Amino acid sequence: MTETAAGVSGRFTRPQRWLLPGDLLTEPADLAAADPGAPGTAVRLPQPRPPRRTPRDWAVDLTLFGWSLGMWALMVFVALPTLEHTPEWIRAIDAPLGLLACGALWVRRRHPLAVALLVVPVGAVSASAFGALGVVVLSTALRLPTRRALALLAANIAVAIPYFIFCSLPEDNSGWGDIFFSVAYLLTFFAWGVATRARRQLVVRLRQDAGRERAEHARRMADARRAEREAIAREMHDVLAHRISLLSVHAGALAYRTSGAAGAHAKPLSDAEVGESAQVIRDNAHQALEELREVLTVLRGTTPGALTEAGGGRPQPRIAEIGELVAEATRAGQRVVLDQKYAEGAAEALRDQAQRTVYRVVQEGLTNARKHAPGALITVTLVGAAGQGLTVRIRNPLPVTAGAGREHIPGAGAGLAGLEERIALDGGSLLHGATNGAFELVAKLPWPAA
Repeated sequence: MTETAAGVSGRFTRPQRWLLPGDLLTEPADLAAADPGAPGTAVRLPQPRPPRRTPRDWAVDLTLFGWSLGMWALMVFVALPTLEHTPEWIRAIDAPLGLLACGALWVRRRHPLAVALLVVPVGAVSASAFGALGVVVLSTALRLPTRRALALLAANIAVAIPYFIFCSLPEDNSGWGDIFFSVAYLLTFFAWGVATRARRQLVVRLRQDAGRERAEHARRMADARRAEREAIAREMHDVLAHRISLLSVHAGALAYRTSGAAGAHAKPLSDAEVGESAQVIRDNAHQALEELREVLTVLRGTTPGALTEAGGGRPQPRIAEIGELVAEATRAGQRVVLDQKYAEGAAEALRDQAQRTVYRVVQEGLTNARKHAPGALITVTLVGAAGQGLTVRIRNPLPVTAGAGREHIPGAGAGLAGLEERIALDGGSLLHGATNGAFELVAKLPWPAA
């Protein structure tokens, strides 16, 4: 807001940059007659409702008010009659001003600065406001900025000292003790307020730290749950995608050979061949269900992180079982050549998680070739040695056209992404892509020296 208030009401000359709650730029009568929706009409912003006192606030306020009122009665009925050199006009206004200071304590929470400024001149002529003065000093130290509170403390001390000098010292010069007591009294209440403020700020910081810690803990738990879900997804994909793709291949071939439309392209299957194909499909379906049951059993009893760290808690595939995996793919109709270029049994020295990863790489490569290049020759090569690392390479020619009678086998499309994450956890790397008319999947894993 940059237009001047004078342009609205004609009463002000300096620009009003901020419109605070309760600010009124026009006369009340003009505001009542104005259209609130008209351009240039000034409106009063709603005043924020002050927070209500809690039972604890009421108890504190009543205690401090009682303390101030007790000090007022002590000064009026005990101390003031002994001050013979106090002028009569000061005696006449002392008690009413003391009561005014005590009553002002009820609004010190909402208006601490106004109450503090009020008691400064009151403290200069009223001894009965002594109790209320200490409470106000406490309130300023608690609620106002430190510099402003120190300035108000200095002002209260400065105006209180002359009162004691003129009213106590002329009698027998014994009033210096009263002066020192008054200064110590105000400093004590000020220190009390500073300490209370520091404690409250500490509590706020501790609560903020606790809130940040809870948020950080929730974030860590969310990350752990997300990592666990990703590990579960990888395990489910690796275990079931290979088996289900075998089922799809066998069922597709059986449907193609037994359909009436295929009579012109292939010889119909005999009853024995149909029975053999059905047996293969049933065996693979049973195996898939068994593997699914094992995975679900692990998931039900797995604590967070155990699936990733312990590999699921069930017997995991090893490098020695890759030959069986290749034989199973060959029985399903794939053409696979396995070439293991390392000493027999040497790979058994690899840790279990690395062996499982190598198995999953070969399994994923065969599954992808079965989906995207059916009938192509697949070459599986494992090369490595202790201290030099292990390289797993799966290569198959790119398909020219889709095979006749074959349908595309659906998939999640996340197998290679999950495989890359798995290999990265083992400290390896994964490369894949088409080169020289063939698709290659190359995984490099560390093989520590013996």
